Amino acid sequence: MTRPDTDIPAPAETDPRDDAPRAGDASVVPRVYSREEHGISRAAIDNNALKVLYRLRDAGYRACLVGGGVRDLLLGREPKDFDVATDATPEEVRGEFRNCRLIGRRFRLAHVLFGREVIEVATFRAPHDAGGDDDDDDGDVALSDDGRILRDNRYGTIEQDALRRDFSINALYYDINDFSVLDYTGGVEDLREGVLRLIGDDPETRLREDPVRMLRAVRFSAKLGLRIDPAVDEAMHRLAPLMQEVAPARLFDEVIKLFHSGEAVTCLDELERFGLFEAMFPSTAEAFDDPDDPEAGLSQRAFLVEALRNTDKRLAEDQGVHPAFLYAALMWAPLQWEASARIEEGENPAPAWDQAMSQILDEQGETITIPRRFALVIREIWDMQSRLETHSGARALKLLTHPRFRAGYDFYCLRAQVGDASEATCRWWTELQEKDEAGRKAMTGASGGDGKRKRRKRKPRGRAGGSGGKKAGEDSA
Repeated sequence: MTRPDTDIPAPAETDPRDDAPRAGDASVVPRVYSREEHGISRAAIDNNALKVLYRLRDAGYRACLVGGGVRDLLLGREPKDFDVATDATPEEVRGEFRNCRLIGRRFRLAHVLFGREVIEVATFRAPHDAGGDDDDDDGDVALSDDGRILRDNRYGTIEQDALRRDFSINALYYDINDFSVLDYTGGVEDLREGVLRLIGDDPETRLREDPVRMLRAVRFSAKLGLRIDPAVDEAMHRLAPLMQEVAPARLFDEVIKLFHSGEAVTCLDELERFGLFEAMFPSTAEAFDDPDDPEAGLSQRAFLVEALRNTDKRLAEDQGVHPAFLYAALMWAPLQWEASARIEEGENPAPAWDQAMSQILDEQGETITIPRRFALVIREIWDMQSRLETHSGARALKLLTHPRFRAGYDFYCLRAQVGDASEATCRWWTELQEKDEAGRKAMTGASGGDGKRKRRKRKPRGRAGGSGGKKAGEDSA
């Protein structure tokens, strides 16, 4: 991986990292980069984010752009999101914006709505160990027995907020008051050096607090071309099994962020290197590593890699990508293995595939919750694979109108590229889509009708005393 060539501000004479601040240290002095030093222009900041910053500032609150938005602006990238941090509480933020709603229990946040756009506003937070007991009566903080943060709503100062964040490159603040960039943890220098470093002295503690930070490390490393700090790298190898303790519902979106980052194949390689992929997709990892048929396992992984490359390509071309397609590809290998095993045991193919789909989705749900609306689409994509083998008649024409045809067709052709499906069948469906109506009917041999099967008229059954039955009094002879 190579780091992008950008104009990161020059190294500071005093590096904030030299003091090795601890999470509870609110006295750390930031390195302040002036407007002339950091080069961020307000023209590059979303107008709605600026409205939120100005409104909070004018109301007497401190307001800063924070996190990935500042990081990406420094790297010369276009930020995907613009998040705001402030000393106003969520309730005070709501008091300033009529178009605001409060969300979350684990982290209480304010969402300011501008049509479909959401500007997320978070109150500066203190670390969970900054005074008081972890199980205090106000309910602001809760930790699990193994150190995971279950709830963290103790508010604090901007210094405390910076030191409780995960990575140094995400603890950068653009202060709307004087347009400076505040760096409390040496994030600017880490960007210059191309290193991804957790804040604090003990990476293990930070990863135990929230194991999802391991997924974020993989994503930032792949997306930004950063090398993971050796101490973090070592801790991630040891703590990968902790992913199995993360709430399954939380991981659904995290996986999408990983594989829709534009560097999906690199993310897959890194997840496997750390053992994170096996922790989240145990059935798929087992299928890839099948000792009874290693060649099949390599073929199945090759299909997933091809699907991820296709996802990266579509994202680069600003084409839509569907989460269901991603998950259908991630679980395809164990589905094929399970269906084949059932058929070998004597089950009929159709019910074998149907039961295998249900089983694989249920098993995956133990580690990652897949919402029902996505699970239904995944099943349709899988079901389409056998239906695409039909090359003739009205059924083939009708399949073209199926709402999941395109996804199923793309999935089939990706399989064909790695020898898991028929290239000839893929070409046939490609050609069929390019034909006009007459050409399609000629290819499929369909009749000139509407493709609907006409029902044969049935003669009414006779009833005693009715016109169709025997006349009254007529004997059976």
